[in-house]
Parts: sequence; structure tokens; C-alpha cells
Amino acid sequence: MRKIVNSWWIQRSVLAFLLLVVCLAAGRPLVAMTEKTLVDINTASVSELMKVDGMRETWARRIVRFRPYRVKTDLVGKGIVTREVYQRFEDKIVAHRVAKKP
Repeated sequence: MRKIVNSWWIQRSVLAFLLLVVCLAAGRPLVAMTEKTLVDINTASVSELMKVDGMRETWARRIVRFRPYRVKTDLVGKGIVTREVYQRFEDKIVAHRVAKKP
């Protein structure tokens, strides 16, 4: 049993190392953007929105004020921010649908 555990651990370590080398060679970030790192524009506070790179307080307040959003592109469609502003942080936000209260 000990031999199997060590073998599994070695395989995972080698795989992680190879992934690291490939990412560094490609010049890509090691941590991909995931749901956990995205900020939900339907639930985030102004201070949470301010942590997004490229966000300004005025835009964060407008985002909170004009909720809810079906999709994140509603920010441009509803005139909350301009397309140029939206492009600064579009990869860092998400718009999860808010459940309707009964």
C-alpha cells in the first residue's frame, strides 16, 4: 500500500512540475481565472467591486445602484458604463442570476 501511495504522489508531483514549466514557457499565468476569483456584479458590495482591477468608485456605485443584471454585458446595454470602461474589467466579473423572492 505504501508503494502505491508514493507512486501516486510522485506522479502528481511530476505532472505539477511539467505544468509549471509549460506555463512559464508560454508566458501564461499559473492560476486561471475561476468562478471563485470572479466578482458577481449582482451581489458584490461597492468595496468588493473596488478590488477589481480597472474599477473606479463611481462605476462600482452605479453597478450596485442599477441592479439586477441578467448578463454582465447589461452594464453596457443599460448604459451603466461605456464599452471602453467595460473592456477594462469584463474578464474579472460575472452576473449570476438572483433568485426572485416569493
